[in-house]
Amino acid sequence: MFKLKAAAAALTILLVAGCSSDGQLTATGITITRSACPAVAIPAATGDVTLFNPESSRDASAIDVVANITNIRTTCDESGEHIVSNVTFDIQALRRDTRGDREVVLPYFATVVQAGSNVVSKSLSRVSLRFADGQARASATGSATGRVLASAAALPEDIRRQITRQRKPGDADAAIDPMADPNVRAAVQNASFELLIGFQLTEDQLRYNATR
Repeated sequence: MFKLKAAAAALTILLVAGCSSDGQLTATGITITRSACPAVAIPAATGDVTLFNPESSRDASAIDVVANITNIRTTCDESGEHIVSNVTFDIQALRRDTRGDREVVLPYFATVVQAGSNVVSKSLSRVSLRFADGQARASATGSATGRVLASAAALPEDIRRQITRQRKPGDADAAIDPMADPNVRAAVQNASFELLIGFQLTEDQLRYNATR
């Protein structure tokens, strides 16, 4: 489980850096670019995980392993029927007790979300972190793929024309943001997707991350 509202709030739907432009709006020197590629984000409270020993304790002295997701890298292919986003990221971990070799396996999710709240797909994977004897740190690489129908991410033609129509200084609507129109805003939101990645946490782990 994770909080979609927090993830959506962290994303700028219109100004998304992506693979190619769906259209441009030029008005008094301002250019807006929209990509059909899903924005990539980590939902609130799922970017790190803390393991305890004993598991029931939440004392700082009982912290066993701490891991976090970092260095996210994304590629996107819009050439086919589906828009395919491939994401790789690093997982860095730190353990308290450095005695002996140890392997820690952590689950993580990749979820495609439409319009900020509609879950299109979700996959679960695992990553293995291997600590060498005497070493406090370990790292590994995770990956995820999100697929979106290109037709679902495309704006309706009338909306696209409204957004990309060039305005000239002096036009009555030259300084009006097209997104101020509720119909335009709703269409852009419905055609916007996010690829969310994070650790697959238990309710206790989510609660700890949210309240610490």
